[in-house]
Amino acid sequence: MQKVKARTLSGFMELLPRQQQQFERVKSILADTYRRYGFTPLDTPVIESSEVLLAKAGGETEKQIYRFTKGDSDLALRFDLTVPLAKYVALHYNELSFPFRRYQIGKVYRGERAQRGRFREFYQADIDIIGDGRLDIINEAEIPAVIYRTFTGLGLERFRIRVNNRKILNGFYAMLGLTEQSGDIMRTVDKLDKIGPEKVKAILVDDFAVSPANADEILAFIGIRGGNGEVLAALEGYRGRNGTFDQGLDELGTVVKYLGAFGVPEDHFAVDLTIARGLDYYTGTVYETVLLDHPEVGSVCSGGRYDNLAEYYTDKQLPGVGISIGLTRLFYVLQEQGMLNEDLPTAPADVLVLPMTDDLAPAISFATACRDAGVRAQLYTEPKKFKAKMNYADKTGVPFVAFLGEDEVQNGVVSLKDMASGQQEKVALAAAPGWLLERSAARNQGAPIREK
Repeated sequence: MQKVKARTLSGFMELLPRQQQQFERVKSILADTYRRYGFTPLDTPVIESSEVLLAKAGGETEKQIYRFTKGDSDLALRFDLTVPLAKYVALHYNELSFPFRRYQIGKVYRGERAQRGRFREFYQADIDIIGDGRLDIINEAEIPAVIYRTFTGLGLERFRIRVNNRKILNGFYAMLGLTEQSGDIMRTVDKLDKIGPEKVKAILVDDFAVSPANADEILAFIGIRGGNGEVLAALEGYRGRNGTFDQGLDELGTVVKYLGAFGVPEDHFAVDLTIARGLDYYTGTVYETVLLDHPEVGSVCSGGRYDNLAEYYTDKQLPGVGISIGLTRLFYVLQEQGMLNEDLPTAPADVLVLPMTDDLAPAISFATACRDAGVRAQLYTEPKKFKAKMNYADKTGVPFVAFLGEDEVQNGVVSLKDMASGQQEKVALAAAPGWLLERSAARNQGAPIREK
């Protein structure tokens, strides 16, 4: 029989056991943090009807989507978690309580060109708060607190949440009579850090017919810097010239006002007038989160306020606010930068139980007692030599090995070896599960990420 060469497709991440344990730890912290803020877990189908998934799509989305037929069905793999959420809320509207707060951590698929740090299959970790008809601005002030708690829980401190409001931008460009060019202007302004103000001005003037005077005013506006209070004070100078601008400024002021009460330190949050996000989607507050020591990574968490989540599936007005973390990409970057905490255990078990007698009952009973106490215990019964068994313990990284020989069984004890120190001691069988639980918990202390 001809063998097929084993391979993983380009753009699909496949981890070895140690890295998978690290990934699961990061994912678990995200889920725990989201639950702490009252978000309920949600899982939607990976495969949907193409008609449903592509209801609001077009352009690049249709080119990148994985689409196929099965019989008479036209199907597609989900390319994000937001469109399935919109379908879910529209479908179950009468059964949900609003505001509906959900989190979802799941795989999505995009048939784009695979490259370093960009994947065709990847995890997204999303939260959204959906209102019925309206959604209070305080929800937009709470989102940065969730971001802050999530990243500090992972062990990161050197990050900043950048916030703006699309109404401020739309109102400002309307003041200048540039509403029709606003999309092109925002896309150009987004390149400011990469190409500099002179090239940005040249593109605005030469490509989009913005007058030199207006181009200068745009650069002066987006260049407003300082503390959050100073930026808001500078924006007050534009008040009264456009109603949309004034509304956006009020909303941004409310978000900033309550950040302290939500536990977000001032130095982790910045009003940034260059942030625009999805030009055809977000309508109010917008967020981007960057790692200060790794600006080349770009945004590691983004999102914002939108007016009508499910407009393609229902006539109900369902405004919302949400954020998304590209979990696979974030993990890849952290791994590449050597920021994962290698001191945390990644073994699949806390203790490897090695029977040293022909009768396996005592070892089985001990492993069962450990599991009942909350200790992850693996029973190793393969008929191999002692050295091979210890090599297995070394290779899996298990922190403790339990030996149960004739002497131990007769004396009601178990020999426990600390694989890191090499020390071994005998502990009473009844006390051993608690002994292991205490030491395993101590070894698991610490965050999964360690900043350099």
